[in-house]
Amino acid sequence: MKARKLSVICIFMLLFMIGYSGLTKLIFEIDTVQNSSFGLKKTDSALAEDMIQHFNDTTLIYTVMNDPVFGKYGRFLFPMEEWYMRGETLGDLQLTWYNNIDSDKTVEVVNTLWNRASAGQTVFYDIYTEEEKARDPDKEDTGLFFFKGNLGEKFALCNAGGGFAYVGAMQDSFPHALELSKRGYNAFALIYRPGAQTGCEDLARAISFIFEHKEELEIDVQGYSLWGGSAGARMAAWLGSYGPVAFGGEDLPRPSAVIMQYTGHNEYTKNDPPTFACVGERDGIANWRTMERRLDAMSNLGIPTEFHHYPGLSHGFGLGSGTVAEGWLDEAVSFWEAQI
Repeated sequence: MKARKLSVICIFMLLFMIGYSGLTKLIFEIDTVQNSSFGLKKTDSALAEDMIQHFNDTTLIYTVMNDPVFGKYGRFLFPMEEWYMRGETLGDLQLTWYNNIDSDKTVEVVNTLWNRASAGQTVFYDIYTEEEKARDPDKEDTGLFFFKGNLGEKFALCNAGGGFAYVGAMQDSFPHALELSKRGYNAFALIYRPGAQTGCEDLARAISFIFEHKEELEIDVQGYSLWGGSAGARMAAWLGSYGPVAFGGEDLPRPSAVIMQYTGHNEYTKNDPPTFACVGERDGIANWRTMERRLDAMSNLGIPTEFHHYPGLSHGFGLGSGTVAEGWLDEAVSFWEAQI
C-alpha cells in the first residue's frame, strides 16, 4: 500500500514539473525503451493501444483546431473554406460532396495526431520555404501531415478531394493515411492550394520534398504509391501520367501504383503506372462506367489495373466503413504491394 501511495505521489510530482504533454512524451519514450530491451520496439502504429483519448465526438471542431499542441497547423485539419463544412462537433461534422463520414474515425485521426505531437513527433511539414511563401502567400496554406509507420518502410501520399474548391482531408486523406500507417507504411496527407494546376504543383513539390528529406523522415522512397479521391484522384492520376517534373517538381520516378476513388477522370498515357480504382454505382458526380472504360483501355495497353464498383453507394465514401465498400483499402494495399 505504501508503494502504491509513493507511485501516485511521484506521478503528481512529474505532472507538476513537466506538464501533461511532457508526461505523455515521457511515457511514450519509456514504453519504447522497455519494449526495445526485449527486441520488440514499438512502432507508432502499435502505440495506438496506449493512446490518450484527448478528444471525443462531442469536442468542438474549433477546440481541436486551436489546441496548442497543433500550433499553426491546427487550421489545416478542417477546411479553411468553412462554408464547405457543417457541424460544430467532431461527431456531427459534414463535408460538401461527401457521404458516409465515420465520426469514430474522425475522433481517432485527431487523437492520433494529438498524441504523436504531444510525444514530440513531427506530424506536419512545410513543403515550401519561407522565401517562397513570402513571394506567393497562397503557399502558406499548404503542407504535409505525416502518419509515421515502420522505420525504413515505403511511403504513400494521399490526396483529398473537394472539387478543387477545398481540401476534404478529414474524410478523404487523413483516414487513409492513418490506416496505411497501421499497416506499417509511412503515409502522408497533402494540404494543397485548391485548383487543378496549383494542386498538381503542390503534389509535385510534396513528392520532391519527401525524396529530398528521406533520411530525416526515415523512409524508403522506392516503389511509393499515390492515393486520391475525387479531385485528389485526378491529381494522383496526372502525376502518375506525367511525373512530378511536368508540374515543377524534380525529375523523379513515377509511383509504382496509383490508387483512385470516385472520379470521372478519363485521361491516360501508355506509360501510366499500375492503377487501382473504385467508385459507387449511385455516384451522381463520377459515373462508374467512365472509370471502368479508362481502366479497360489502360489494361489493353498492358498496364496492370484493378477496378471495383459498389451497388447503392454514393460519392465520397472514404474508407467505406459500414458499407458494401468496406475493406477496399486492404485490396488496394495488396494491389500496390504486387507492383513493388
